[in-house]
Amino acid sequence: MGKFSGVLIASDYDNTMVYTEGALKSGGPLPSVSRENREAVEYFMAEGGTFSVATGRALPSFSRVREGVPMNGPTVLFNGAAIYDFAQQRYLYTAFLPESVRGHICRLLEDLPETALEIYHDDDSIHAINPNEITYHHLHLTHSPTVALASMEEVPSPISKLLFEEAEPRMTALREYIARQSWSTEYEVVPSNPYLLELTAKGANKGGMVRRLAQILEIRQENVYCVGDHANDIPMLTFARTAFAPANAIQPVHEVPGIHILPNCWENAIAAMIAELDKRY
Repeated sequence: MGKFSGVLIASDYDNTMVYTEGALKSGGPLPSVSRENREAVEYFMAEGGTFSVATGRALPSFSRVREGVPMNGPTVLFNGAAIYDFAQQRYLYTAFLPESVRGHICRLLEDLPETALEIYHDDDSIHAINPNEITYHHLHLTHSPTVALASMEEVPSPISKLLFEEAEPRMTALREYIARQSWSTEYEVVPSNPYLLELTAKGANKGGMVRRLAQILEIRQENVYCVGDHANDIPMLTFARTAFAPANAIQPVHEVPGIHILPNCWENAIAAMIAELDKRY
């Protein structure tokens, strides 16, 4: 038993635990978890805490960085569409998109025919329609094998999530288009950075999956702490007893009630968070 026994930290990965935005934009090398963050997480776990990552990444893309991430809890993947246990090498929970999504996206592609998107599956495969420069930069970031397809009709089932990839002003136009559709409320639609828009099943967000993760681990909500930088992190930040964010987080994250702002992610935000928790316990 340590001072953090029964405590769960759920942390976003990209631009929270590790700054990857530069690599996404430039195609340059991917950074690793800093020594300071690693040592802080290892201390937290040694004192009985459970450290989990909640990421928008698919299993294959997170698996490629998993060995460099100190963690001892299951991982929330696909922006909240699944929980995966690396220790057991199996999914603990999945929430697939309904088959109705095919018709909705087919119509979207008829109206916005050049829209780029990636389609993620529970079998670790990824498909792409209309891949663009952002797609290729994103693939460099995730190192995920991806198969290009001509249409949604060719995409196999089941689908874990969709990821739209557009720069401005096309991204704003895409978000406005989706918001006008009657089906938009049937899904979770949330940006994960300025160029990426995620679509998952209703209720399949980081907040809902961190709640389920805490239930699986039998950890009370009052002992759950979350940290993230973007809009897709807000559901889990509002679920946490205390929410944290790196200073580089977008403004809506800064406005989450009770949020604690940490240094920028490249200044070891996770280490600063654990140092603050160390004073509380």
